[in-house]
Amino acid sequence: MAVPRTRQGNYPAVLSYGFRPFFLAGAAYAALAILFWLPLLYGYAETESLFLPVDWHIHEMLFGYLAAIITGFLLTAIPNWTGRLPVQGLPLFLLFLLWLAGRFAILFSAKIGWLPALVVDSAFLAAVAAAAATEIVAGRNWRNLKVLLPLAVLLAANVLFHVEVRIAGISEISRRLAIAAAIMLIMIIGGRIIPSFTRNWLVRENPGRLPQPFDRIDVAVIVLSGLALAAWTVLPWRPETGGLLIAAGIANAARLARWAGYRTLRDPLVLVLHAAFLFVPLGFLLAGAAALAPDRVPSVAGVHAFGVGAVGTMTLAVMARATLGHTGRDLAADRATCAMFTAVILSALLRVAAAFLPDSPGLLYGSALLWSAAFGAYVVIFGPMLVSPRLQPRAASGGVRRS
Repeated sequence: MAVPRTRQGNYPAVLSYGFRPFFLAGAAYAALAILFWLPLLYGYAETESLFLPVDWHIHEMLFGYLAAIITGFLLTAIPNWTGRLPVQGLPLFLLFLLWLAGRFAILFSAKIGWLPALVVDSAFLAAVAAAAATEIVAGRNWRNLKVLLPLAVLLAANVLFHVEVRIAGISEISRRLAIAAAIMLIMIIGGRIIPSFTRNWLVRENPGRLPQPFDRIDVAVIVLSGLALAAWTVLPWRPETGGLLIAAGIANAARLARWAGYRTLRDPLVLVLHAAFLFVPLGFLLAGAAALAPDRVPSVAGVHAFGVGAVGTMTLAVMARATLGHTGRDLAADRATCAMFTAVILSALLRVAAAFLPDSPGLLYGSALLWSAAFGAYVVIFGPMLVSPRLQPRAASGGVRRS
């Protein structure tokens, strides 16, 4: 959570670091888009989009919300990795405007045409990838170049999404490809930060068993998971794909068990990271079961375990922790923050349950409301921190803020 020096400038605090505008806008968009999605789904609302309601929903969660949070994370993490100055001020504002333009391009794609919508929407992720690559290479931080691969896959999935909708009228491969990219990012980055934050807390607060360090087992699990996700993207119904997915689910559960999460019950900020990663093996297992027994397990169960569970919970957990640390506050979750984490986890569980019980719309409504409540809570709790200058270190009793 070290914060490198920043360039002084005549701009508001919200433009001083990448996480500030993108976490704030991304969370607000996640909350509002889901509230709009249900009326859209049931025909009570309309858009000027070329996308069907289900595709609008999928696209905006993956390439609207998720892309914003990934950008905020990378623009904050890369300066820590490289020691270089962060993107801030006018360049950051222009990047944010490019993200915002993509949202309007999708919403009004029927008016502006599919090709202009594709170009405007895809320009954001292309700009983020270029900025990330430039900083990593300039800082000679070669080991972190691997995070660019899932980002490039996400960009390719976005382009393919537009093409699929144009040709077939609905997305198929592209939506699974985007989810696969997101899960790979969670396995790569989450596999670094979860054991690291767990180790730091345990050494200080609960001496004893520590997480296992990154080794060949982690590499093998990531490779196996990548193969399973690749097969799922292209051939999700094949029994061979189901076998790979089940194996990846078991392997990721074993990997998570190596990180001693059960010993972090007293620190919600660490515990929620383990809870979020638990949805990764659950998603693999459900997707595998859907391939092997499609008459018993709906395919959307695994999709939403990945999307609402792993992606939603992990991003919200990382956003909360990063906001506290990078704004100079103590790394501690109050009751409101714990309620926010509980809401997003319950939202994921209800959404998976709704996949098995499609005739129970209350589960879908409950999941949507809990999701919006969780991300709305982030805006209310953490929004003031994001638009205010970083707090200065506190020297009371010889201590300082842990950030």
